[in-house]
Parts: sequence; C-alpha cells; structure tokens
Amino acid sequence: MANKTVSADRGSTLQTIRNLWPYMWPAERPDLKMRVVYATFFLVSAKFVLMLVPYAFKWATNALDGKLTAAEWIPAALLAPVMLVVAYNVFRIIQQGLNQLRDALFASVGQHAVRQLAYRTFVHMHNLSLRFHLERRTGGLSRIIERGTKGIETIVRFTILNTAPTIIEFALTAVIFGFTYGWQYVAVTGVTIYLYAWFTIRASDWRIQIRRDMNNSDTDANTKAVDSLLNFETVKYFGNEEMESRRFDESMAGYERAATRVWTSLGWLNFGQGVIFGIGMLIMMGMSARAVQVGEQTIGDFVFINAMLMQLSIPLNFIGFIYREIRQGLTDIEQMFDLLDVDEEVKDKPGAADLVVSDGTVKFDDVHFAYDPQRQILKGISFEVPAGKSVAIVGPSGAGKSTISRLLYRFYDVQQGAITIDGQDVRDVTQKSVRAVIGMVPQDTVLFNDTIRYNIRYGRPDATDKEVEKAAEMAQIGDFIRSLPEGFETMVGERGLKLSGGEKQRVAIARTILKAPPIQVLDEATSALDTATEQEIQQALDFVSKGRTTLVIAHRLSTVIGCDEIIVLRDGLIAERGTHASLMAMMDGLYASMWARQSEAIEAEKKLREAQETDEMGVIVRKRPWDPEASPALAETDSGVSASTARDGSARGFTSGS
Repeated sequence: MANKTVSADRGSTLQTIRNLWPYMWPAERPDLKMRVVYATFFLVSAKFVLMLVPYAFKWATNALDGKLTAAEWIPAALLAPVMLVVAYNVFRIIQQGLNQLRDALFASVGQHAVRQLAYRTFVHMHNLSLRFHLERRTGGLSRIIERGTKGIETIVRFTILNTAPTIIEFALTAVIFGFTYGWQYVAVTGVTIYLYAWFTIRASDWRIQIRRDMNNSDTDANTKAVDSLLNFETVKYFGNEEMESRRFDESMAGYERAATRVWTSLGWLNFGQGVIFGIGMLIMMGMSARAVQVGEQTIGDFVFINAMLMQLSIPLNFIGFIYREIRQGLTDIEQMFDLLDVDEEVKDKPGAADLVVSDGTVKFDDVHFAYDPQRQILKGISFEVPAGKSVAIVGPSGAGKSTISRLLYRFYDVQQGAITIDGQDVRDVTQKSVRAVIGMVPQDTVLFNDTIRYNIRYGRPDATDKEVEKAAEMAQIGDFIRSLPEGFETMVGERGLKLSGGEKQRVAIARTILKAPPIQVLDEATSALDTATEQEIQQALDFVSKGRTTLVIAHRLSTVIGCDEIIVLRDGLIAERGTHASLMAMMDGLYASMWARQSEAIEAEKKLREAQETDEMGVIVRKRPWDPEASPALAETDSGVSASTARDGSARGFTSGS
C-alpha cells in the first residue's frame, strides 16, 4: 500500500514537472531562452573559478611553509605568499560576481514564469462554470493561487540555477581527487554523497505529508477568516464574534501543530545531514593527516582537501535544500495545477462564430435543465420574446425563474431543447458575443471595491465621464452622487457595502444603461427600492427598454403590469401566460391569486402604518399590538411571495444617508 502511495506521488510529481516545463523554457520567448543560456554559461564559469579557490589556498599555505616550487613559465613573484593570498580572494570575488550576473540574467525568466502561470490560472478561473464558483470557497481558492505562483518561481529558479551546477561541482571534485590523491578519496566522497542524498530524499519525502497538512490547515484558516470578514454584518447581527474567533483559532491550532512538526522534522533532517557529512570529512581528513605525517602530502594538500570538502558541503546542503524546496514547491502548486485541470463545463465549440444580432428575438424551445439529475428545474419551457418586446417571468420561489436568466447567459448549457437569439443557438456561438449583447440588472447587486464611477463604467469601459454621468442621471442616482463629498470618486467599499441596497441597485441599473445592449434582463431590478423611487426607476427602465428585447424576472407583480406578455412558472412548467388583464380575468388562476395576496399584504401594511404614530423624537410607537390572525396577508404566503417581498422597500430601500 505504501509503495503504491509513493509511486502515485512520484507520478504526480513527474506530471507536475512536465506541466512546469513550458514556463521554465518559454517557447514563445527566444530572448528569455537566451537569458537561460547565458545564465547557465556564467553559472558553469563560476564553478570553474570556484575550483581555483582551494588551489590558491593550497599554494599560499605551501609558500608560507617554504615548500612551493615555481614552474619555469610562472614568475616567482606571482608565487609569493602575499600574491597567492590576493589571488585567493580575487578568485572568490570573481566567482561571486559571476553568480550575481547569473541571478540578474535569470530574474526576468523566473518572474515571467510566475506572471504567465498566474495569468493562465486567473483566466481559467473566469472560464469555469458558475457551478464551480458556487461550490468553491473564495478564501481557500485565493490562498492556493498565492502559494502556487510563489512555488513556480522557486522550482524554476532552483531547477535551472542549482541542480546543474551542483552536478558539475560533484564531477569536478571527483576528477580532482581521483587524479591528485587516488581512488580512495573518490570512494569516500562518493559514499558520503550517496548516503547524504539518500537520507535527504527519504527524510524530505516523510516531511512532504507534514507540509501538506500544514497547507491544508492554512487554507482552512484563511477560508474561515475571509468568509467571516465578507459576512461581517451577519456576524454582528447575531453576535457570533466569539464563535467565529473560536472556529478560526481551531484552524490555526491545526496549523500550529503542523508547522511545529515541519520545523521539528527540519531539525532532524539537518542534524542527520550534519552527521553523515561530518563522518565523511572525518575519514578524509584523517587519511590526509596520515599522508602528511609520512611525507606523501604537504600541509598545503591537507588544507586543500579541507577547503574542497568545505566547498563541497555547500552544494551538498543545496541537495537537501533544492530537493526540499522543489518538493515543497510542487506540493504548493499541485493544487493550482489541479485547478487548471478542472474542465470547463461550458465551452465554445471549435471555430464558433460570434453572435450576430439583427432584431434581438429570444426564443426558448422545449428547454429542460437540472442542476442535479435527481432534481429537474425546467421541464420543457417554450416561449419567445419578440424583438423590441418585453416578457415577464413570474411565479413562486423555486419555480425556475432565475435559472432562465442563467441559461440565457450561458452560465450553464441546456440538457435538452435550445435557446436561440435571432435563430442562432447560443451553444453554437461564442460565450463572449452572447454576453456582449445582454444587459443584466441582478436582484443581488455586488459592486467592486472601487469608485462609483468605476462601477458604472464597468458596463462599458471605454465610456466617457459625460456618458457615465448621464447613465447615473437616468438611473435616478445622479443627485445622490453629487451630494457625496467625493462625488463619482467615492469608494463603495467591499461588495458595495457602503451603499444601501437601493443605491447599489441604482448603480447596477446605471451600469446596464451605459452598456445599452439590444437585449436586457431585469432580475427583480427594483426590489430594493421604495414605492416612490420604484416608480421613478421603472419609468427610466421603460425608457431604456424601448426598442430593446426585455426579459423581466419579478416577484413584485406591480412591476410587470406593462409587459407585453407575462409567463407564470410553477414547478418548472408554464402554468399560465398572457397579458396582465387576461391573467387577472382568470379569477381562480395562479397569477390572480398571487396578485390578490400581494394586494392584501400591501393593504394590510397600509392599515398597520395608520395604526402607528410618531413621537416628537421620530420614534415609531405602535398604538396596539399586531395580531397576525387579524392580518393574515402579512404572514408568509404559500405562493412563495411574502409580505416582506411586497413591501415598499422602506426597510431595505434607498436611503441617502447610508
């Protein structure tokens, strides 16, 4: 079982390295390839210069001992002790300079790799389906991407800059020892390196699982922290700060345990490496000391062997360091590559053309759809939104109203039937072109943490400031924006939380007005507005919708009276359809029943307000307690439309003071 696990782990590692290769050797950037080549050249040159450092040390020692003899072609002055000491330090400086030049040349290669992988991951995340993002946790996802982008730089840098030179240094050391001092020194060096590498790899493999546990705990803690902060108001509403802190601390406790094990295991790894290398050095220095005593070697040779072994300890340490960093880097980025391997649920067909809109007619033809095979949402929906006309979709909660807008946007593809725009199946054209011709005002508006101007201009990034301000005026939010100290440059906060629900909805409406698409989807576009403001916005929407195909998804039936056709959904099927007048004529119909319940709710609330008085401080005081049996319309209705839905929005609507 353990062998299978190790085999699978190595197979995953090899696959990850294959995935990394395009970033390590970018085919589309010959200039970066040349930088890699130059960096490798300077790297190898630095290693050869490094080999001269122990020789200079040896010659200087022998010169001081009076046992250095000059060759005929070498001037005696160059072999003076002072000159040899100078040469020793010059060689070290040159070697350091070559290493720094290598790093400078390779810096752009590593950063290019980080940028490309981060960009590819970011694009891929946006190409994945809505289903994926609804199931993922933003905090954990962001941490995976953060660690992955850092991991690739580590792997690329250590693979190119350290693995090859380490091998070169081992080879040069073995050749020098073999030709100068005999095979015994090569044998001891080889055994030491083998045992050192074997121990390092085994210990590092053991530590990898500990590292994974630490990463998982880190991801979990970050996820809880981000979720809690994103839902700051909800935490405050229910006074659950202690519970959130406790959940975060539990995750951090797991991280603490795993991180402690990581550092403890690192200590054992370093100690074991030190023992193995120390024993190897002890044997070789003992052999050299004995050779000096019997006159086979000079003191300079003893110093030379010591210097060579000390230099060898650096790349030996790099064996452990490189292996650990690469394996840990692979561990950090394997989740990112898992994300990149997630298949895009909604894909453009090969060679798909852009959607060409002439009129803007939208047609649903026998559409079946289910998020889960065991729960069918739409069970054969067929309707048409003629060019320039408006069609409303109403019905109880869970009837499939919002699903229709998601399918039109191609967040999902239908499982049976077809959705066409001007006779073109949306599955046969590019997703980008479909979404370019549709404007959406969603029920739950989420804004970017940027300025009001940026959020409105998001509908059409190339719009001028004048066009942005005009769109704000049409959305009935221009006066409010001008009343703010910073006007259109006001920051809206995380998810737009500095604005009220009504203000956010107005910004969303302005954004769609600016986009000016031929097809519009209004998903409860005025749900967060009070009655008076709703009428003003509705007039603006009616004006903007003129000549445009409009699909209105609504709970509040008063907003769809003027639509050319109203479709009533129930349990994924069309229960009724017609104009407001024709549907109201069906006294026992679902639409008429929903209308009656909403009217009762509005009337009951009106009476409730009449039963209230306001004291001189502006605090509302009830004259008499509310009896739910006396006002049943204020209780939640079985049609899926509650009194809170039918209210005029005073509790959650537009408040200029928010």
